[in-house]
Amino acid sequence: MLYWLTKLSDGGDLFNLFNYITVRAGGAFFTALIFGFVFGPPLINLLRRQQGKGQPIRPDGPETHFAKAGTPTMGGVLILGAVMVSTLLFGRLDNIYVWLVLGVTISFGAIGFVDDYAKVSAGNAKGVSGRVRLLLGFVIATVAGVVAMWAHPDTLQGQLAVPFFKNVLLNMGYFYIPFIMIVIVGSANAVNLTDGLDGLAIMPVMIAAGTLGVISYAVGRIDFTEYLDVHYVPGTGELLIFCAGLIGGGLGFLWYNAPPAAVFMGDTGSLALGGGLGTIAVVTKHELVWAIIGGLFVVEALSVIIQVVYFKSTGKRVFLMAPIHHHFEKKGWAEPQVVIRFWIIALILALIGLATLKIR
Repeated sequence: MLYWLTKLSDGGDLFNLFNYITVRAGGAFFTALIFGFVFGPPLINLLRRQQGKGQPIRPDGPETHFAKAGTPTMGGVLILGAVMVSTLLFGRLDNIYVWLVLGVTISFGAIGFVDDYAKVSAGNAKGVSGRVRLLLGFVIATVAGVVAMWAHPDTLQGQLAVPFFKNVLLNMGYFYIPFIMIVIVGSANAVNLTDGLDGLAIMPVMIAAGTLGVISYAVGRIDFTEYLDVHYVPGTGELLIFCAGLIGGGLGFLWYNAPPAAVFMGDTGSLALGGGLGTIAVVTKHELVWAIIGGLFVVEALSVIIQVVYFKSTGKRVFLMAPIHHHFEKKGWAEPQVVIRFWIIALILALIGLATLKIR
């Protein structure tokens, strides 16, 4: 919105600053951060009054989690509010990718909100049926995939970029849409599975957002893409605004989600953030690199899949408990140890993913 103030600029005044994506990204970051600090306490108080007993605790979970009973959920509303306000304020609203990522994020957030509401209302951890959530997620991802293909340059439509190789594209044809659906829905649910400890999910999400923000900015500049030998996707630079807002909003949320958490993000936040990040990976043609950057989320999701399949086949368990962060809790790791070590892993994987821009 503020970008349009550049129309009043003569090239040498304050309004001209809004021409620069980096300046607007900084504005988005601080706006989202302040939003989180200002609206965090009243939102938490509101959620605490409305929810009573707070988020239901899994009866089969680690015993240390029972002390968290009464903590309100749906804190993802705070992050989504910060991201929306900052992106709409500082982003270019004539950019299709901005609206696409925002639309997917809010849509998955709506699914998560309904699921959280169902859990709190019923007083158990079941919520909305998993099949229903997946079905709605795939519908959203299908629409997103079609829009992304339509918005991409003709030479990139239906193409899968291969990291570590210069200008290598795999023509997936009609299979590209189902692939996009798996990327976006898989991302949403992988982040959702990671959100099981205080502060565990939000920091890796911010790390991933920072990494994808850099990639979006680089891929959206033809001079950078020529130097790095990556594919040029005009307009993706504006997604740096979204990513900066997500980092700012995430930090504001982490202030209240740090152990012991005063609020959980719930499915409202985790599904939304995972879906949004997956969509950025699709838009920037870095779907495979996203599997590296978000490797922590991938491992969390795989641990659940492996556990379920192996248990149904043999009646035995591979992990003491899934997702895998609970496995380490069962092995005696303190919650802060699990959280901080997983943060370190997320940072290492993000740096490896970022390195793919140059290693060709």
